[in-house]
Amino acid sequence: MPDIIGTLKERSLHAVLKRYLQPDESKHEVRIGRYVADILDENGITEIQTRQFYKMNNKLAFFLKEYPVTVVYPVARAKWISWMDPETGEVSQKRRSPKTGKRYEVFRELQAIKAFLKEENLTLKIMMVDVEEYRLQDGWGRDGKRGSHRMERIPVALGEEYVISCREDYFHFIPESLPESFTVKDFAGAAGVSPAVAQRGINVLKHMEVIAMTGKKGRAYLYCCTTEKKMEKIEDSAK
Repeated sequence: MPDIIGTLKERSLHAVLKRYLQPDESKHEVRIGRYVADILDENGITEIQTRQFYKMNNKLAFFLKEYPVTVVYPVARAKWISWMDPETGEVSQKRRSPKTGKRYEVFRELQAIKAFLKEENLTLKIMMVDVEEYRLQDGWGRDGKRGSHRMERIPVALGEEYVISCREDYFHFIPESLPESFTVKDFAGAAGVSPAVAQRGINVLKHMEVIAMTGKKGRAYLYCCTTEKKMEKIEDSAK
């Protein structure tokens, strides 16, 4: 990975990961019917999607009929941010963001392709990546950072990879510290994510029949796992 990054620093996160996953560029951007696959090789189709999973719905419906499809979702595990002045073009010294990305962030997007998650031909791969991010200081507020636009993300290191290929793999998203009966707030706290991400995660896990609604606690719904089998941490299944 270091050699790839060194030669492709000017390219996007998407382009770097595409070459990392399949160095043979003749297998990139392959037309299949009216769609173009990021990668087509002996393993099937690989689509790298950094956001907006809803845009893949038609493509997935077409590809999954004939090919195994792996959707790769990169998560910024650690991030160093540099700011560019929109008037002068001057770039600030990079500073590390205090935020740490988590695998649960995939829930932001999975709800958009929920109809395909039970497809036997579909595999998800979450790739934890350290990135340098460049942002245009064109937002509002005194420093122009709120509502600013991201210009580029460049990967500098790879971390863990988590492969989700069947219903059982979704049990690894249940945090170990989660009580037997839990609310969305409990899930958010145990996973270390926002309530909004936790709610999307609950919706996906319900769809995959990993959890079930059991009642209410005040105004909050209660959930529990659909099996008592102890699941290993997802870290133990990282590939």
